[in-house]
Amino acid sequence: MFGSKKQVSTNEIENIETGEISVLKKNKNGLKELIAPGGVDASYTNHIEIASARTRYARSMQVANLPRMCTFPEFLRGMYTFGDINVSVFINPVSESSSQTDLNRTINELESERIVALDRGDINRERVIAQKKEEAEELRDSIAAGFNKLFDSSVIATIFAYSMDELERYTELLSNEMSKNLIDIKPCWAMQDEAFRSNMPYGDNKMTKSHTFDRRAMSTVFPFFTSDVGHENGIPLGFNKQTGLPILYDNFSSKLTNYNMVIFGKSGAGKSVTIKTLTARSAVLMGIESLALDAEGEYTVVAEALGGVNVTLSPNSKTVINLFDIEPENVKDEITGKERTVLSVENKVEDVTNSLLTMARGSTRSQEVNELTKQIISEAVAEEYAALGITNNVESLYTRDEHGGPIDISNNYLGRTKKEMPTIGSWFKRIQRKAEENENPDYRFHYSYLVKVMKQYVREYQGQMAYFDGQSTFELLDGLPFINIDISQLEERFARPLAQQVMLSWVWEKYVKKNSEDKSKASKKRVLVDEAWMLLPYPEAVDFLNTMARRARKRNVSLAVISQKFQDFYEKQEVQAVLTSSETKLFLAQDKSEIQYLKEVFKLSEGEAGFLITCNRGEGLLKVGGDSAIIGIQPTRKEFEFVETNLSKQAALEKARREAEEGKGY
Repeated sequence: MFGSKKQVSTNEIENIETGEISVLKKNKNGLKELIAPGGVDASYTNHIEIASARTRYARSMQVANLPRMCTFPEFLRGMYTFGDINVSVFINPVSESSSQTDLNRTINELESERIVALDRGDINRERVIAQKKEEAEELRDSIAAGFNKLFDSSVIATIFAYSMDELERYTELLSNEMSKNLIDIKPCWAMQDEAFRSNMPYGDNKMTKSHTFDRRAMSTVFPFFTSDVGHENGIPLGFNKQTGLPILYDNFSSKLTNYNMVIFGKSGAGKSVTIKTLTARSAVLMGIESLALDAEGEYTVVAEALGGVNVTLSPNSKTVINLFDIEPENVKDEITGKERTVLSVENKVEDVTNSLLTMARGSTRSQEVNELTKQIISEAVAEEYAALGITNNVESLYTRDEHGGPIDISNNYLGRTKKEMPTIGSWFKRIQRKAEENENPDYRFHYSYLVKVMKQYVREYQGQMAYFDGQSTFELLDGLPFINIDISQLEERFARPLAQQVMLSWVWEKYVKKNSEDKSKASKKRVLVDEAWMLLPYPEAVDFLNTMARRARKRNVSLAVISQKFQDFYEKQEVQAVLTSSETKLFLAQDKSEIQYLKEVFKLSEGEAGFLITCNRGEGLLKVGGDSAIIGIQPTRKEFEFVETNLSKQAALEKARREAEEGKGY
């Protein structure tokens, strides 16, 4: 009956201990109960569903076919580092007597096949079989001498996901990754339960599929290796935290498919200190020129320390950036291999149109701006260049002498007088005239809208963002170790992202395009885009950032994107090209809310993800191509004087420096 109590005597307890009664023992938790989830549904033929707070899906797979040769550590590396995956390798030694018997049988069978092939006149097959027989004999003799041994091994992997779509995608990705090493991996069809349990920490293999390895091949499956990230030459970027060895990094190594890099980390993780250290050492040791779009005003001291220049863009400064500036560029002819100078007005019209379109949308990203608005802007921009006689002919950029002829008909454009470029002010006046002349009712609203909202960018109307109206007041000269364009004094919500977009286009025109496509003539340049997350809400800005990431390598330029919000990059598909076009990725300390996105995109292991949540400032995960390493970046005391961003630490460094100069400190 419910509520009744039963007293257990001393004798009964003793009987329980001796095994005669199992009242208590039957409720004892074993290993299985301690590690098992709430429920596992293994009724499916090709996956398993695991019930928990959020249902997980698992698929167990087994290595079906292997290559003839195994290479350490690349053999199963793609599987071990895939991401959310469990891998089990079961190894069973084969006795020497069984090895000898099986190998002798194999040698006799191969000899029979060789004789048959020889009788048929199939020389090629006879040679292949003879080679296999020779390898089998060598293996048999080495085992007999005690120098080798055979093993039976099964390799089982279980991948996990939170949806079936993800599981299917991960399955395909893993299969493709393993096929690079000629390894065929297949799902355990109708045996998911057995394979899943085999991959649990019970040490019980319920799968019968196995492969034969010798001692050398067997050694390649062990995952005890450390990635050797770095290059033979380069700057000392930091230390490998696992080996203690320095990591040399060459941003422009020929081994890299591209020179771009991305750096992600939460606030205070050391992003600015890292990129400043990288930039300073690159300038001094490798002669790399850098240009920074400084969104937070952090790179001024770096420019001063390296002997560079600082340019400040603000409503109160006299600096003017003309987004209509256009420059010729040297391109290599695909047939002759020789360089020629070209001018593309059409590309420039598109760039200017996109910048003006962002301006027209404003901080509210108005939905009133559509394709008709873009067409009106584009037509007026094209007319501005046409009015000055600027065409795809490079000669059209320069003024002519009093007789109407060019000053110099050679390819040397030095000493020529360049025409003044169109400006936002001249473009705006053209829009006003076209609005007055317009008789098309479909265009009336768009002209009216542009005339109203674009006044704030025109100097004649004392526009608050008129720093883009007028002829540019400075040039980006080659040979400077560091150029810092400080936009930190602009309003953060819209003016600063707009300045980033306009400056990216202008920097491409005046800084990147000047670099030759011939690597022997080109300088090594780096463009730093700090706080890149500001650009993401603006489609035209994202599009230009993607284009720059894809085209930078051709000009021997490295695009470095620094941001603290990876989730924004993850959720915006349009910016994925920046990630895929960046061979170098550095992840510093991450917020817990961000780590799941990094794990999914970059296939981080649980250990790597855990490290990024708990690591100290200046520590992170460096991935260069397929290699990765735990890195610690520690600037020298002298470098800290201009790379430190913490104000209190800056004050302490300045005090120490003064004391050192006075002979009182160290």
